[in-house]
This record gives sequence, structure tokens and C-alpha cells, in this order.
Amino acid sequence: MAYTDLRDWIKTLEKSGELKRITIEVDPNLEMAEIADRTAKLHRGTAKAGGPALLFENVKGHPGASVLMNQFGSLRRMQLALETDSLDDIANRIRTLIKPQMPTSFMDKMKLLPMLAEVGNFFPKVVSSKEAPCKQVIKRGADVNLLELPVLKTWPQDGGPFITLPCVITRDPKSGKRNVGMYRMQVYDAKTTGMHWQRQKVAAEHMRERLREATNPGAPGPESGTWDGVAAAARVDLMAITAGGTHAASSLASLSTSTVTRIREDRMEVAVAIGTDPATTFSAIVPAPPDVEEYLISGFLRQKPLELVKAETVDLEVPANAEYILEGYVQLGELRTEGPFGDHTGFYTMQEDYPVFHVTCITHRKDPIYAATIVGKPPMEDAWMGKAVERIFLPLMQLTLPEIIDVNLPPEGVFHNLMIVAIKKSYAGHARKVMNGIWAMGQAMFTKCIIVVDEDCDVHDIAEVTLRVTNNIDPERDIQFTLGPIDSLDHASRLPNYGSKMGIDATRKWAAEGFTRPWPSMLTMDKEVKTKIDAIWKKLGIE
Repeated sequence: MAYTDLRDWIKTLEKSGELKRITIEVDPNLEMAEIADRTAKLHRGTAKAGGPALLFENVKGHPGASVLMNQFGSLRRMQLALETDSLDDIANRIRTLIKPQMPTSFMDKMKLLPMLAEVGNFFPKVVSSKEAPCKQVIKRGADVNLLELPVLKTWPQDGGPFITLPCVITRDPKSGKRNVGMYRMQVYDAKTTGMHWQRQKVAAEHMRERLREATNPGAPGPESGTWDGVAAAARVDLMAITAGGTHAASSLASLSTSTVTRIREDRMEVAVAIGTDPATTFSAIVPAPPDVEEYLISGFLRQKPLELVKAETVDLEVPANAEYILEGYVQLGELRTEGPFGDHTGFYTMQEDYPVFHVTCITHRKDPIYAATIVGKPPMEDAWMGKAVERIFLPLMQLTLPEIIDVNLPPEGVFHNLMIVAIKKSYAGHARKVMNGIWAMGQAMFTKCIIVVDEDCDVHDIAEVTLRVTNNIDPERDIQFTLGPIDSLDHASRLPNYGSKMGIDATRKWAAEGFTRPWPSMLTMDKEVKTKIDAIWKKLGIE
């Protein structure tokens, strides 16, 4: 059965021997982070890697509060969180949904009915406020105080305390579809935070759509099929002046007074859920297709619809069983310095301007449990979350690039820095086609380095990959570079959010690709010899 909420999940963790309760007083200022960091790195390379989940029950400065950390910090806990014995099993469920076998008879069609009925159970349902635990306590106006939450500061040079595991909810101003993303939030004071939605994230696009609308309200957009050259030019001008909404309203001097006024007065409503059931928290980090709501993904992973409730002060639906809900708005054109922040790259992300989230209401459960994570040098909790994303969403990559056999995003490559891809090579230049296809695919566009190998290479065997790459390439011939969007966390790119990327073709080279020398066979022992030695291996007493 699906976990109802975070508390249900904690009970399972404890019953499974995966939870450690910390009763000694611990400070959320750096101390919790140090304990979680050491725990995440325990037993590296063994079946016990990742240590236990941690529930801090004696939080310095916050009597009665508790903080959950490292809840996803091992393969076993990721499988428990998603209620599966294998992450690849979830990938297979996705394959069945996106590529069902075409029915050829009436009976085949009847066999599809259970699957269609199952899909119908994924859609979220709205419950009344009376049924929503997240509304057991409601604070508005002067009672709103973010400083009452046990928000962590995780690294010494951080700009302040950061909310690190939030489910940030926005609505597409065009389609009305909801999005749930995970963006860190620096707490500035009792009523405001930063909102670190990176430039290419969905919530940032929602804000840009509001900005575009402000240039000429009511004018048809390009999706309408009606051409309005003046409105289109105004939108292009605004995006260039504000660098896609990343420069503050002070940069708008060249725009009309009415446009600037609309931008400065317009607000985009936002809600934030903290401490949801594990599938809902996980759904906030997945690279979902733009038209698929994360609430639906949560239902798919849970195999049960997610219960939502109307927020108090914004027109958004929020997880009814969350521990905390923050409601408020982001004002267009208002930016504030955010950071530094010790990030999953192992380096500090430096200061930069981001939107400001103004909190108008906080609702929470009685005795709420605050959920947090720490990111830093791998391996950490997010390494297991990223691996789950890699396995579960491989079928979506294969839907666009069916020649992909498997992928590996090594945690040490912090996911956006290195992708190793095995392909079924079918024609000259095929590896380069795959590289460019990946760079054109959603969040995969940020991948700094792509290594392409043949299908007979295990991409998860780094030693084998290293052998193939170093032996199979002529560097000048087989490495290509391209310019494009770069992850905001990349401190080495020539410009913020823009730089170069590299692809390495480590596949066997063909005559059709201009390689005319003989290509040697790799070393393998005769099968008969291997079988014979297998039979006597234990008797040799070598191990």
C-alpha cells in the first residue's frame, strides 16, 4: 500500500531497521549537516553504503521540533520509498505505458482494459480542508514566521539557512497545468526566501510567460496561430533586456512606462510543500515531460492517487498530507542576491540574483516533522535519488533515441557533468547523432561530457569504460565540442549558464567513417576453458 504521508514512511523505515533516532541535542546550524554527511559516506562500496536515515528529535533552538535527513540515502531505501524490489521494474512499467502492445484481436483489446483502469487511478483527487492534516495549524499575516522552522545551514560559507527539500508548486499561465519542482530556498527573514529556480527550469519558464504577457496583455502568442509582429518583437526585446528574466526591473528603462508598471505590479502565486510522502518528494526532482504533472507521476509511483487540498491564500492545490505548506508569491522583476551555497558539485555555488518568495501563509500539522537534505561531495543522499531517476526514466530517453541500450550517470560526475551511453551503432556518425540528440533533450541539454560506447560495453563498469575510451579514440578525430546552455551550478563555464560541452565517440570505428586500418579483437578466453575452470575454481582454494 502507498505511504499516506511522511509519518507512515518513517514507521516503515523504523520497522525495516533503516532509521536512527538522534536524541542528543544537535544544532541545525552545521552540526546536523556534518552528522548527515558522515552518515551518507558510511560503508562506501558495500551493501550497507549510505548509512541509516536520521531523525533528529532534540533540535537546538526549536523545542519539540524534529528533522528527518538521509531518508533516500541508500539503494534499499530508494526501493522502499518507491515500493519496489527493483528500480528497473518501474522502468518496465513505464515502457508498457508508453509502448503498449498493439491489440490484434478483441481479446487483446480486453487485456488493455486493466492497464487503462490503472492509469485512471494515478490522477490526484482534491479533498476538503477538514480532511487535510496540513491545515491543522494555520498562520497568516503577522503570525507568519519562517524562523520558527528548523531550517538548516549546511556549509560554513553558505549565505544563510536554506530549505533544501521543498516541493515548489507553480501553475503554467497558458495551459493551467501545475508543476512541482525542487529548488533550494535561502531564508532571508521571517517572511521572505530566495527562489533558486534555475533559468531552464519549468517554474522559471512560468515566470517568463508572465513577463512576456506583461509586454502586451491580451495579444495573441505564437501558439495561437495568429501572427502579431509588434507583440512578438516586444517579447523578444523583453527577453533580451532581462536575459530571460534574470535581470531585475532596474534593467527595464528602455521599455514603456506601462510595461514596466505591469511587470512591477504582477505577482505569480507559489506554494511550497515540505515533508511529503516519499514518492511525491521524489516526483519533484524527476525530468518529467512538460505536459505531465508531477502529481500524476506521484500517483503512478504510489499506485494510488495523491490527495490534494486547496491552499488558503493562493489558487493552487497542495499535498493534503504534507507536514508544512508555505503559500505566497513571487513578484515579477524583483530579484535579490542568493548564496553562496555548498552544492552537490562539491563546490560553493556563488552569489547570484534570483526571485524573491514572499510568504503570506504557513499551514502545518501538529508537531510537524521538517524534512531536509545536505548536498556536497559525492556520495551523498542525492546520489541515490539521481540513480533512481537514471533507471526509471531511461525508457523516456529510449522513446526519443531508441538506439540507446543503457546509460550511466556516475555520482562523481554530479549527474549533469558526465553521461556514459551505450548504443546499438547502425551507421557512420551514429555516436555523434546520439550526442546531439541528448543535448536537445530536456534537462539532458546540460550534460557537459557525453561518452558513447558500443552495446557490448557495460556502462556501469567504470574500469571497462575507461579501457574502451582510452584505447578506442584518436583524440583529435573522436572528440567534438559544441556551445550551448550550461547548468547554473557550473563554475567553470565561460559565462553563467552558457559554455561548451564535449562528446567522445569511443565506439569501434568503421571504414565508412574513414578508418581503414585493421581493428583488433578484444581479449576473451575460450568458453570451454572458462567452463572447466569454473568447475574447479573452489577446489583451488585461491579465494
